[in-house]
Amino acid sequence: MGKTILIVDDSASLRQIVKLTLTGAGYTVIEAGDGKEALGKTDGQKIHLIISDVNMPNMDGLTFLQEVKKIPAYKFTPVIMLTTETSDEKKKAGQMGGAKAWVVKPFQPAQMLAAVSKLLM
Repeated sequence: MGKTILIVDDSASLRQIVKLTLTGAGYTVIEAGDGKEALGKTDGQKIHLIISDVNMPNMDGLTFLQEVKKIPAYKFTPVIMLTTETSDEKKKAGQMGGAKAWVVKPFQPAQMLAAVSKLLM
């Protein structure tokens, strides 16, 4: 069975692009429109990797990152931040929160798959 990846982004079209990229590479994908919805999907099921936007309504990606890392089952789950944010301040906050990679939108599918495969080795 393929590895499961949770995509968290308020843009349905971006989630669709990421999902197509990942499912084409054999991954199973779970989608959420913001951090709050994503936390609702962390119900103990095995999630191998999380890809999250930073700027979202209800709960932004950095807050989601902090909250998901408090859940024992996901404490060591790698997180990629996929965002338009390029400020060092935001990157540092993501790194401090436990993000393992920072991918800037727009992204190339090959770039995304390289980051994913590196973290899922």
